[in-house]
Amino acid sequence: MSKQQFKFSNSVVIYPLLMLLLIWLVFWYQTNVDYGIKSLGIRPHKPEGLLGIFTSPFLHGDLNHLYNNSFPLLVLSLALFYFYNKIAWKVIVFGILLSGFFTWLIGASGNHIGASGLIYVLFSFIFFKGIFAKHYRLIALSLMVIFLYGSMIWYVFPIKQGMSWEGHLGGLISGFLFALIFRNKVAKPERYAWQQPDYNEADDPFMKHFDENGNFIETLPEDDVEPESEESAQINYIFKKNED
Repeated sequence: MSKQQFKFSNSVVIYPLLMLLLIWLVFWYQTNVDYGIKSLGIRPHKPEGLLGIFTSPFLHGDLNHLYNNSFPLLVLSLALFYFYNKIAWKVIVFGILLSGFFTWLIGASGNHIGASGLIYVLFSFIFFKGIFAKHYRLIALSLMVIFLYGSMIWYVFPIKQGMSWEGHLGGLISGFLFALIFRNKVAKPERYAWQQPDYNEADDPFMKHFDENGNFIETLPEDDVEPESEESAQINYIFKKNED
């Protein structure tokens, strides 16, 4: 990895904002134009319910449902695009598909809607990916995610009536699987020259300033030799020519 492995770009902000804007536009359409699209969620075990895998993340029951999903989705997607920009879209797209399929497979009867499944994908992926990477910045990100959203873990269990815990569980499992699948694409901590396998202390300019007793030498002998300027070279050439 290069030193620019965590590089900020406009896409880090633009893509999460566009996703959030799309979800809010769909909700506006749902409440003002066609309320019937709300029924296009995941309907478990029914063939027609498979369509909801693609549509459910953009549908929400009410404004409170949408509001509760908006902020964590924005924060986690910002973190995803900044720290894992090269695989961010893969995690999002395949996360929607896999978590939706898990919901369809294990869910109880009903209409499962909301972006919470994707939120759990991002939460799980960012946490486990940081642990697997063993990179101090990514581990710090994992701890921050746990600090902010650790309480979400309780909602993968059926503790609240009317909440799709199956979607949450499917998202959690999906994020963990993606952290394993993309395990090799981890950011490597920067290695200094002296940590490289082919490092030779004798060739290190800094180490040359220490003698065999470990004393620091401020000026090396070769540092006292100033390069001959072009003007001095011309004068020396003239004198040498006259001598000849």
